[in-house]
Formats: sequence, C-alpha cells, structure tokens
Amino acid sequence: MASPPGPFTLVALGVVRGGRTEAEDDHWGDVEAEIVLQANAVGPDAATGLEEFSHIDVVYVFDRVSPDRVTRGVRHPRENPDWPEVGILAQRARLRPNRLGVSTCELLGVEGMVLRVRGLDAIDATPVLDVKPHVREFDPRRPVRQPAWISELMRDYW
Repeated sequence: MASPPGPFTLVALGVVRGGRTEAEDDHWGDVEAEIVLQANAVGPDAATGLEEFSHIDVVYVFDRVSPDRVTRGVRHPRENPDWPEVGILAQRARLRPNRLGVSTCELLGVEGMVLRVRGLDAIDATPVLDVKPHVREFDPRRPVRQPAWISELMRDYW
C-alpha cells in the first residue's frame, strides 16, 4: 500500500490586478482585470495554449475576510431575512471556512505572464491559487436544480 502524500503548502500562482478595489455584491459582468502570474510559482511558459480557450476557471482566496467573520453554520444569505437560513456550504459567500472563491470568467487575452479577464468577481490584489481552462465537458451533464432564493440573489450579480 502506498503511503499517503506528505504535507503540502498552497502557493499563490498569481495576483489580481485592476478591476474593483472593494468587494461588492453585484454587477461583476463587465469588470475587467488582469491575473499577473508569479515567476516564483510558475514558469514563463505556464500559460502557453491558454489563449485557445474563451473562459477560465479561477480559484482565489478571500484574503481580506477576517477569520472572526467566517461562518461555519447557518445564516441568511446577504443577511436578507426574506431568504431562508441555510448552511454556509449551501451559499457561495466569501465568509466560508477556508475563504476560497471559484469563478468562471471570460479570457480576453494572454500576454506572457498576464491573463486579461472579464467577469472575475475578485478584487484588486487578491491572491490567485489556480487557473484552469474552462472545458464544456466539465459542465453539469444533467439539468441544474437550485432554490428560487439563489436565482433572486444572483439576478444582478453579473
């Protein structure tokens, strides 16, 4: 039997530059920014071929969320009492235990170690942990089901 993998450390592969400087809940669709890849984390050719894709999936850290604000149980999304109390894992809120965000955004261009994007809902100086090409075959293969409150919450998000 193989031994379990050893400990690992997550390292930011890049950082968001531009776009918004403050976290806001809505209207992210037209926000343009850059992801500047860090030479100490990836090689200069790490993004080669990425320009062939229209969208990327970005994993990032909500690094400005104070640990004392993290939610581990239930709450009303956006503190709106009209929406049900649901567990933090039933929300996409930034106040989650590991403070990780995942976003699919449009890739506008690749210039060496700089990825130009639109619709990334992360603010300036946010650490980026990973970038993956968005591949249709990873989209859900069956119809997506979600409660009405999340559709209402997301109405103006993009």
